[in-house]
Amino acid sequence: MTVYTTVDSPLGELLLVGEESPSAAGGVALASLSMPEQKGAAVVREGWRRAPDAFAEVTRQLNAYFDGTLTRFTLTCTEQGTDFQRKVWAALEGVPYGTTTSYGELADRAGIARAAVRALGTAIGANPLLLVRPCHRVIGADGSLTGYAAGLERKRQLLAHEGARAVPAGRA
Repeated sequence: MTVYTTVDSPLGELLLVGEESPSAAGGVALASLSMPEQKGAAVVREGWRRAPDAFAEVTRQLNAYFDGTLTRFTLTCTEQGTDFQRKVWAALEGVPYGTTTSYGELADRAGIARAAVRALGTAIGANPLLLVRPCHRVIGADGSLTGYAAGLERKRQLLAHEGARAVPAGRA
């Protein structure tokens, strides 16, 4: 069964969506974390059950992230996406807190040809787990802030929160 809740954050109200899972903390595997005005954000659907208590661990980790005491999420998440997307998302999870990487560098980390950088960008844009899977850490090769489903201002806020400079690692 799909469950959801909303939590307040410095970025606005976050919508958390999960699937019941007996092996996950709180009994729910996180499927989506959406921000206000996010492109492609999840929306609550008929039949979903509001279950704030099921997201206690997710909420605890989000609060710790925003307090500056958590630099890596350790949450159970649902399996979703194509093989290609999962490969890109796994590479995203390897970008350390407080750093940035370029699309080309992320392609290298994922073992994807740089010629496929547009497809890589599309996979990043389809990431349903903003913050948890840190797509905000991917920037242009020249250090510029590029697309973010929740908007460039939120991307800027997240990078500032993490103390990241808008220069890909290895180019500083």
